[in-house]
Amino acid sequence: MSAPEDLTATGGVRTIDVIRRKRDGHELSTAEIVHLVQGYTRGQIPDYQISAWLMAAFVRGLTRAETAALTDSMLHSGKILDLSEFAARKVDKHSTGGVGDKTSLILAPVVAAGGLIVPMISGRALGHTGGTLDKLESIPGFRVDLSLKRFREVLDACGCSMIGQTEEIAPADRKLYSLRDATGTVESPYLICASIMSKKLAEGIDALVLDVKTGSGSFMKTEKDAKFLAELMVETGQRMGKKTVALITDMDQPLGLRIGNALEVQECVEVLRGQGPQDLRDLSLELAAWMFHLGGCSTTIPQGRDLADQMIRSGRALATFCEMITLQRGDPTVIEDPSRLPRAKYQSDLLSAKSGYVSAIRSEEVGTAAVVLGAGREKKEDCVDPAVGMVLHKKVGDRVSAGEPLCTLHYNSTSRAGHARKLLEQSYQVMDEPPAPRPLIHSVTGKRDAR
Repeated sequence: MSAPEDLTATGGVRTIDVIRRKRDGHELSTAEIVHLVQGYTRGQIPDYQISAWLMAAFVRGLTRAETAALTDSMLHSGKILDLSEFAARKVDKHSTGGVGDKTSLILAPVVAAGGLIVPMISGRALGHTGGTLDKLESIPGFRVDLSLKRFREVLDACGCSMIGQTEEIAPADRKLYSLRDATGTVESPYLICASIMSKKLAEGIDALVLDVKTGSGSFMKTEKDAKFLAELMVETGQRMGKKTVALITDMDQPLGLRIGNALEVQECVEVLRGQGPQDLRDLSLELAAWMFHLGGCSTTIPQGRDLADQMIRSGRALATFCEMITLQRGDPTVIEDPSRLPRAKYQSDLLSAKSGYVSAIRSEEVGTAAVVLGAGREKKEDCVDPAVGMVLHKKVGDRVSAGEPLCTLHYNSTSRAGHARKLLEQSYQVMDEPPAPRPLIHSVTGKRDAR
C-alpha cells in the first residue's frame, strides 16, 4: 500500500481532489495546477494519477485561465533561457505537425541569413506526423543533444541552432508529452497549447510564428478547431509579452513531394537552392516573411517575402544551413551529394488503377504508411529508419492515367512495404473531374497585434 500524500509538501492540496474537481467540470485554481505540475515533475505524483487528470482535462476542457496557469507552471518547471547577449531579435516558428511538414529546416537558415537569431528547440515524431529532430538526425553525425552552452555558441556563429529539449528546458512538458501520446489525449487544444508555448517561451524569444495545420493530416481536422487552437496560442503568447501570430495552413494533403526523414532533408536542400515543389516553397516564404516582420527586418509581409527569397537566391540561406550542420557535427557534404544521406534498399511504384484527376490524398493514411515503413514510431522506444518513406508523383488536382505511378515507396522491409502500400492505396482518390482548389494558407490570427 502506498504512503499517504504529504500535504505539507503539496501546500495542503490533495491530487485526488484536483482530479475529481476537473472530472466534475470545475475550474481549477492556479495553486491546484501548480501542485499537479510540480508534483509530477518531482516524481511525487504517479503516472496513473496524472493520466486520470489528463483524460479529465481532455473531456472537460480547460478555461483560458487554467490554460495560462498550466503553460506558466510548465514554463517555470525548468530554466528559461536569457539570450540578451544577442543584439538581434530572437524569433522562432512552430508547427502543430503534419505529413511532409519540413519547413523548419528551411526557415531556420533563411531567417538567420537575413539577420535574426533563430533558437529552435524541436520535437520528435508524434503519432502519424514527422519530427524535426528525426529529420536532422538522418544527416550523418548531426547532433541534436547539445548543451545549452554549445547551443549558444552555434547561435553566435551562424544565427540558428536546432536542438532537442534539454533536461533544463520545461521538464514538465517532456514528461507530459510522452504520457499524452500513451493516454489518447494528444489532440486536446488546451494541452497542445500548454506544451508548445511552455517550450517556445522558455527559449528566450521575442516573437513566435505558429503554423497551425488543418485537414486530414493534422490533429485539428476542421478549420473551426484549428482556429480555436490558433487563437488560444496567440492569446497565450501575447499574454506572456511575446509578439505572436498564427497562420492556419492546409494539411489535407502532404506538404511537398517527399515523406520520410532523409528524403525530406533532400527536399529542403532543393528548396534552399531555389528549386523544390511549389507548395513547400510558397509556405516557407510566407512563414519566413512573418518571422522577418515580427523580428523587425521588414515593415510589410511582401517585403519580408522578398527578403526571404533574396536569402535563397543569393545562396546565403544554403551556406547558413551548411554551417549549422558543420557546427552540430553533421556531414556538410550531403548538401552537394545527397547520396551520402541514408538510402533504402528497395523502391516500388504504386500505380493508379484508373485515369482521371487526383481528388484527394488522405494525409493521415500517408503519415501512418510512413510510420509503418519505419519513418516514425509506433511506440516511444521504437527506432526510426532514416532512409524509408515515399516520394509522391501526383498531388491533388493532377491528371493521372491508368498504370501511371502515383508515388514510389522507399523501404527496407518487404512485409512493412505490403502494409504501407495498402494504406497508400486507400489514401489516393481518383475522380473523373478535377477537384475545387483548396488554399494553402487559410487565414492569419493575431496579425493586427503583431503589426
